[in-house]
Amino acid sequence: MSEHTPMTRFGAVPPGWIWGTATAAHQIEGGNVNNDWWRFEHTPGTGTAESSGDACDSWHRWLEDLQLVQRMGLDAYRFSLEWSRIEPAEGEFSLAALEHYREIMVAAHEMGLKTSVTLHHFTTPLWLADQGGVAGATFVDRFARYADIVVQHLGDHIDIAATFNEPNVVAGAGYLGGMFPPGRTDDAAGYEAATANFVEAHWKAREALKAGPGDFPVGLTLALPDVVVHPDGDITSEGLRWDAWTAEAADRAHGFHGVYLEIARDDDYIGVQTYTTEHMGPDGKPLEIPEDWRTTQRGWLFEPEALGRSVRHAAAVAQVPVIVTENGVATEDDAERIEYYSRSLASLGEAMDEGVDVRGFYAWSLLDNFEWAEGYRPTFGLHEVDPVTFARTPKPSVQWFADLVADSRR
Repeated sequence: MSEHTPMTRFGAVPPGWIWGTATAAHQIEGGNVNNDWWRFEHTPGTGTAESSGDACDSWHRWLEDLQLVQRMGLDAYRFSLEWSRIEPAEGEFSLAALEHYREIMVAAHEMGLKTSVTLHHFTTPLWLADQGGVAGATFVDRFARYADIVVQHLGDHIDIAATFNEPNVVAGAGYLGGMFPPGRTDDAAGYEAATANFVEAHWKAREALKAGPGDFPVGLTLALPDVVVHPDGDITSEGLRWDAWTAEAADRAHGFHGVYLEIARDDDYIGVQTYTTEHMGPDGKPLEIPEDWRTTQRGWLFEPEALGRSVRHAAAVAQVPVIVTENGVATEDDAERIEYYSRSLASLGEAMDEGVDVRGFYAWSLLDNFEWAEGYRPTFGLHEVDPVTFARTPKPSVQWFADLVADSRR
């Protein structure tokens, strides 16, 4: 159990600040059989631990999920739209699926919650995956068309929009690491094509979303670990952080996320999603974490203070407001979860005290859910979900977070 004293107050938040929690369609809805991740889960040899299956059954239990957010006294709910439900076949759009998401948004507003909507959270419809997926020649135009359909039907109910969730992860894990569809390794050409497509698709989708209806900020979210480069290859050495990188170190560490921070300069915000500190050697590859260092269920270094360093980096490069769209920890020990949030929020507060323009914080995640190739073993949720009955049970971190949020408004 954690022996760390939990933070009891974050302090007063600035006007317009947003406290929220986050989910993603494929991780909670269940039954998303028509996207590339469902096929990836059911393809032998991909290394996925299990099928997403019914997930948390949130396709049917979405109202209950909204009520959980409301009970915590939060301002906003971040969720994603499942493209493969909205466009199950090329050019064929489901009015029933669009209405389903509209009902969620209307209900959220009736509860006093803002809607923070992501258009693409890791999953791509099968028909588009078969055309080359995110690296294919048709991806940009198809995504822009999808964005236009979304805004035409749902724009009046969107409060904040993100085109993509962590496109750097989708490209890197799909074409270099083999952990995401299409499961390729060391495919540099595929990685570069996917990255170029994400950049252009973001631009075109942003244009469509800005055309309305609705008037809301548009950006994207980025996996942005705190990175330390060790030119000597020794993880125990002090290393170089982003503000002290040499040109060579910057080239190594910047490549994974740098282009997205740069294009964000034309956006309304940059969504930062930080979970850990990564230590890299001179070749740009991660260094092995010593056995006696503290890690999470995902095998990531337990380093809550990474968040403060990441938002400083994002703000310095992107030069737009920052929203922490995800932050959390995979652990079975909820006292450790409270410790993690306490320390990450303390580091965030320090960055804000230094003048970094941060507009909000979303805890990942509302629910224990499907964590991609890792299956259901890693538990990030503020609420436990019974795999048979789908009953949601709040963990002690729920009340802790609710109390912190309430105190911040006094």
